[in-house]
Amino acid sequence: MAKQKISRAAKFAVAVAALGYFVDVFDILLFSVVRTTSLNSLGVPVTELLNVGIYLINAQMLGMLVGGVLWGVWGDKRGRLSVLFGSILLYSVANILNGFAQTVDQYAVLRFFAGLGLAGELGAGVTLIVEILPKQSRGLGTTIIATVGVAGGLAASLVGRYWDWRTAYFIAGGMGIALLFLRVSVQESGLFNQVQKKASVARGSLLLLFSSADRVKRFVACLLAGVPIYFVLGVLVAFAPEIGAARGMGGSLTAADAVFYSYLGYISGDLASGLLSQYLRSRTRVLYLFILLTAIFSAALLAAPVPSLGYAHGLYVLLGFFSGYWAVFITVAAERFGTNLRATVATSVPNLVRGMVIPMTLSLKALRPHTGLAGACLTVLGVTTVLALVSVWSLKDSFSQDLEFLEK
Repeated sequence: MAKQKISRAAKFAVAVAALGYFVDVFDILLFSVVRTTSLNSLGVPVTELLNVGIYLINAQMLGMLVGGVLWGVWGDKRGRLSVLFGSILLYSVANILNGFAQTVDQYAVLRFFAGLGLAGELGAGVTLIVEILPKQSRGLGTTIIATVGVAGGLAASLVGRYWDWRTAYFIAGGMGIALLFLRVSVQESGLFNQVQKKASVARGSLLLLFSSADRVKRFVACLLAGVPIYFVLGVLVAFAPEIGAARGMGGSLTAADAVFYSYLGYISGDLASGLLSQYLRSRTRVLYLFILLTAIFSAALLAAPVPSLGYAHGLYVLLGFFSGYWAVFITVAAERFGTNLRATVATSVPNLVRGMVIPMTLSLKALRPHTGLAGACLTVLGVTTVLALVSVWSLKDSFSQDLEFLEK
């Protein structure tokens, strides 16, 4: 079968979606990088940095949880492009205002609204791309988006390291505003336009999504398959200083370094997982491999001897690489559901994965007095890994899935 030619408009859409995800990752990771310096600036005592940090990151993730559902439903009802414009505007304004925050509560409110806006970017972009690209190319499209996008983590680590935290938030907001101008030339998905003309088809219906045991099973399986990614990013990276201290490294392991080295690996991992999926013509085999290796290297950081800071940095590179199966994960979420629910799922699932940081950090807080921080992390790691592997086992491989279908 001859390969379909990719149009110039589709290539431009992939490029813009990739830049959009770059800004998305930059904004999400920026808080982890500037957490300590910003809270010191606001007068938070050293003994409260971890608890206040959990409060603020959970405010951001709560916004992403809420936004994941709202933007997803909106994307199926009103179109993928409307989500991209609205979400970018919201998180850009929230980040600019964050640069003016004077109290922890103001900080929390603005992280909530930034999270609310950031929730729409990735899902709408991926939904648009998988719908406009030919079947044999859509995995490459999402790989490009994820690989370029995660470079935003490296940029966040550098900006947060060398710029004042308030200036860093202004930069984040400014990049989002600049991105709006590129979005103007992107075209809507043809599949969505076709479904929009069918008045009898329910679009973006949560009732439809949860009215079938099969759809609920697919939805939950897609969600749990991605949780180990955010165990690494939302726990091991975000709270690297505390984990370093628990492992006997004192204050030498910084959040900025953890973000930098993990995202150095993450870029390569996203590219490798996406290309391996194309080579093997399988999504699930790649998910099994990367989830298992993520668990192994997470356990190495938390339980095995860490003889030097350089060794810890190397582990963070490997953790980033093997948790870098985001490209494959988001492609599976988009491929497993029909056009009338695709944006709802592709937007809500990644944000629910991000939002799983909330129960994970709360579990750490509850377990830490009994097991120590490293022991608490190992417990959460074990639970998330088992659930992820069982979920992948329950999913049908979607590599060759035809996307021109509806959920009824």
